[in-house]
Amino acid sequence: MEIRSLQNLIFGIVALLSVTIVKADDPYRFFTWTVTYGNIAPLGVSQQVILINGQFPGPKLDCVTNDNIVLNVINKLNEPFLLTWNGIKQRKNSWQDGVLGTNCPIPPNKNFTYIFQPKDQIGSLTYFPTIGLHRAAGGFGALNVYSRPRIPVPYPNPDGDFTLLIGDWHKPNFKTLERVLDAGKALPFPDGLLINGQTRSSFTGDQGKTYKFRVSNVGLSTSFNFRIQGHKLKVVEVEGSHVLQNLYDSIDVHVGQSLSILVTLDQPPKDYYIVASTRFTKIVLSATGVLHYSNSGAQVSGPLPPAPAGELHWSMEQARTFRWNLTANAARPNPQGSFHYGTIPISKTFVLANSAPLINGKQRFAVNQVSFINPDTPLKLADYFNIPGVFSLNSIQSSPSGGAARLGTSVLAASHHDFIEVVFQNDENAMQSWHLDGYDFWVVGFGAGKWTQASRKGYNLKDALTRHTTQVYPNSWTAILVSLDNQGMWNVRSAMWPRQYLGQQLYLRVWNTAQSLANEYNPPSNLLLCGKAVGRHP
Repeated sequence: MEIRSLQNLIFGIVALLSVTIVKADDPYRFFTWTVTYGNIAPLGVSQQVILINGQFPGPKLDCVTNDNIVLNVINKLNEPFLLTWNGIKQRKNSWQDGVLGTNCPIPPNKNFTYIFQPKDQIGSLTYFPTIGLHRAAGGFGALNVYSRPRIPVPYPNPDGDFTLLIGDWHKPNFKTLERVLDAGKALPFPDGLLINGQTRSSFTGDQGKTYKFRVSNVGLSTSFNFRIQGHKLKVVEVEGSHVLQNLYDSIDVHVGQSLSILVTLDQPPKDYYIVASTRFTKIVLSATGVLHYSNSGAQVSGPLPPAPAGELHWSMEQARTFRWNLTANAARPNPQGSFHYGTIPISKTFVLANSAPLINGKQRFAVNQVSFINPDTPLKLADYFNIPGVFSLNSIQSSPSGGAARLGTSVLAASHHDFIEVVFQNDENAMQSWHLDGYDFWVVGFGAGKWTQASRKGYNLKDALTRHTTQVYPNSWTAILVSLDNQGMWNVRSAMWPRQYLGQQLYLRVWNTAQSLANEYNPPSNLLLCGKAVGRHP
C-alpha cells in the first residue's frame, strides 16, 4: 500500500478511535507534516537542515486550550525521526510524548499520527526533534496554546502576536556534530544566533498599540539576553503560568524556556533594534531584529542596547522576580493560586547532581554517577508489556553518593499522587537547564553552593511560578516541587542538548497499582513497536 493511502487510512481510524479518550465537544484540528532534508544558508554557508512542510523553522502549531490535535508526521528522511511537544503535559497519555523512552521512532518513508490534547493548558511552548542531534538541524517550531474566549487572560488582548524562536546555531552538518560528540570531544562554540532561522528579522506594529512577543530559546546550549531598544518588556506568561506583570529592560532566557512579553509601541515613530545576545560566554554572539513602527520616520540607528552589566547574580535575582499571579486564572476559571502547593507534605526528595565524567576515555555527562543510554526497546513499552531486562527501578540512587560514573538506563520510581521535591545540584562551573516531561513544577528556590535541608527555609511556598524548564546556575542548586498527578514514564533531561545526547537524562516512572483508564489511557491503536516489543499486541 502506498504511504499516502496508508496515511489516510490510519488518519481516519485513529481520529475515530480518539473520540473514546477525549471529550467529543472539544474541537479537532488536523495537520499533515512532511519531514525532509533541505539546504539553506542561515549564516551564509549552505548546509543541510531538516524542514517540515518545506519550512525552517517548522510550521507554527496554533491551537486553543483542550483542542484535540491529530497530527500526521510523514518521515522522508533517510533515518528514524521523532518529535516531542515541549511543555504539553500529555495528560494520562505518555504514549504521545515523542522521546525514545516512550516511543519507537518513525522509520524512513513511514508515518505516525500523534493525537494529543493541551488539556487545561495555555501559553507559549515549542516542539522539536529528539533523536540524535536532529535538533541542531532544525525541525523545531512554535506551539502556541490560546485561551478559550470565555476564559479571558489577565490583560487586554494585544493588538498583535509575534513568535520569536531564538537559539545558537552551528555551521557544520548535524552528522558532523554527532561524530564530534561520539569521539568524546566537546562541540565547538556556536557560530551564531538566529531569530526565526535568520540573522535579521523585522516585526511591524502601529504606534500606541501593544503587542505580544512570544520568546523561546530553541538553541542547543546557550542562554541569551533579550531586549528591545527604548522599550520596556512586561512579562505576562511563563510556560503556561500567568505571572505578576513586572517591567524589565531585558530578560535572560535559558535553553528550552519560553515566555510571553507585552511591548507597547510608545516611543517616537522610528525603527528600533531587537537584540538577543549570548550570556555567560567568553565570546558574545548577537542576533538583531527590527521593531518597525508602521509610521516610522527613520531606520534603526545608534549602538545596540547593551546587555545588563551583571551576570550570574543579576540573572538569579531576576529569576526570583518571576512570581505566580495568584488572582489570575490559567486555562480554567479558578485562580492559579487556589492550589496551595506550599502546604502539601513532601512524599519523597530526589537530589539530582549533574557531572561531566570521562567513561572509557570519552567525555560523557551523568546524573548521580549514571550516564544514560537508550535501550533498543522504549521504557514505556517494556513497562506496559512486562518485558524483562530493559530497565530496573534500582538503576539510579535518589541522591549522589560519589564513586565512579558508569553507563546505565536510569529510572526513578515514584507513586501516582506523590508530592515530591527535586533538587538539581550543579557542582560544575557551567550553566545548566533541566526539563521534566508530562508536568509543570513549582520553582521554589535558587541558591549558591550545596543544597541542604536547611535550604528549605528560603523556599518560596506562596507564589512560585510553575513551568516545565528551569535553569541551574554554576556551583548552585535549584529546587522544585511536583505534584505527580500524571501516571506514565516521563523524561527528566538536560535541555542542553549535547549533555542530553551524552547521558544527562533519566526517566521518572509514576505508577499506580490500580490500573484504570481514569489514571492512564490505553496505548493508541497505531502504536509503533520496536526492539523486544515487536510482535506484541496492545
